[in-house]
Amino acid sequence: MSDNTERNLTWKNLALMAFVMVWGFGNVVNNFANQGLKVIVSWVLIISLYFIPYALMVGELGSTFKDGKGGVSTWIKASMGPLLAYLAGWTYWVVHVPYLAQKPQSILIALGWVFTQNGNFIKGLNPLLLQSIILVLFIFFLWVASKGVNSLKRIGTVAGTATFVMSILYIIMVITAPKITGMKIATTHITAKTFIPDFNFAYFTTISMLVFAVGGCEKISPYVNNTKNPSKNFPKGMIVLAIMVAVSALLGSVAMGMMFDANNIPKDLKMNGQYYAFKMLGQYYGLGNLFLILYAVANMLAQISALAFSIDAPLKVLFADSDRRYIPESLTKVNKHGTPINGYKMTAVLVGILIMLPAFGMGDINTIFNWLLDLNSVVMPLRYLWVFAAYMAVRGFAKHKFSSEYKFVKNDKVGVGIGLWCFVFTAFACIMGMFPKSNIPVYSSQWYFQLTLNFVTPVVLIGLGLILPIIARRNNKNITASITEEIGQ
Repeated sequence: MSDNTERNLTWKNLALMAFVMVWGFGNVVNNFANQGLKVIVSWVLIISLYFIPYALMVGELGSTFKDGKGGVSTWIKASMGPLLAYLAGWTYWVVHVPYLAQKPQSILIALGWVFTQNGNFIKGLNPLLLQSIILVLFIFFLWVASKGVNSLKRIGTVAGTATFVMSILYIIMVITAPKITGMKIATTHITAKTFIPDFNFAYFTTISMLVFAVGGCEKISPYVNNTKNPSKNFPKGMIVLAIMVAVSALLGSVAMGMMFDANNIPKDLKMNGQYYAFKMLGQYYGLGNLFLILYAVANMLAQISALAFSIDAPLKVLFADSDRRYIPESLTKVNKHGTPINGYKMTAVLVGILIMLPAFGMGDINTIFNWLLDLNSVVMPLRYLWVFAAYMAVRGFAKHKFSSEYKFVKNDKVGVGIGLWCFVFTAFACIMGMFPKSNIPVYSSQWYFQLTLNFVTPVVLIGLGLILPIIARRNNKNITASITEEIGQ
């Protein structure tokens, strides 16, 4: 196949593909719930100062390591060595543990909205009983994923696309609703102060959710070298992606402000906001609960697929390009479906603990849901740190080892400086995100409980990765000793 045939993606294709990968309606809802209409200025700042350089750095790394199969792990292995590559792979896997702990909650919530068309399906349940049900649900889907069932993933792709399309339609239909349906705007008292964030401690505890929303664009790096004239079209595609995300974030936030009073945000908006939005949209246009049911079904199927995929894929990333000196052989053992079954068991233990633990120290399901979502915004961006570390290495001390058709910036020192800025900002956002949000009474027992879990969870999850190389080293010694003994006999 000729090089021209392979390079068949235009900047338009690239921008659209990346937009579907990076963006989702939940990003709008969750950040509006945190900041109200002040989030509009926050979106402008985060996209211009963080997201654009992040996306362009990923483009350069993808072009530099176009044949790597392990993504970030490959970048780190080539530029910083196998031990750090293993830790990068471990981080990529382990940050999905809180994500997996929340997915069964999201499935149950969506199911409730499908059948009852309100948010009361699980509200009355005892938190311990509810989390036990969620644990059983997780174990069931863990078993399903271990069978190598790909149909769930295919269904999820269709459902995920449907929820994405409906999210864009939501923005268009709400923005036009006042003229078409006579809808009254919910946020009425609007001044300049409505949009300007208070850059105080409480504000900085919410920026991890913004970083979480725009992160993950390293998924598009394999497509750099399938792009026509990548040195020109890839950055163009990324800039268009940033514009699309900015427009979606800004108009989505405006739409939320039109539908919900930004000065009196519902306490359960993070948990149920997406469903409230589509329920109200159907009412505006005289269609009852049609939009709500369609969205809830599609979202439930997408969540099921995401759960199954996120159990399996991160483990494969961890094992794909990691040095066997750092991973015990027993963890890589696979069943007849090609599933690393002991890796699944390790996943079950860690996720099970995280599902059950908050039931003993948090009052209700809404608090637990919000906490897990906030914990995801603290833990998930930790994997982005490795992207920036790899970029600094490639443009810094290892710059003479690599070449790329596309460079984000020509000057190496400037490149390292931008990588350092993104690294420090991400770390700062994660640390600030550990502090409970303003809806939790400061210094209350629940505030201390959440703070402790927010701090301990990432430390323990990342720290466990340091134990595996020790176990692997001992296992390797035992195997070597056994072989030596057999040879001696």
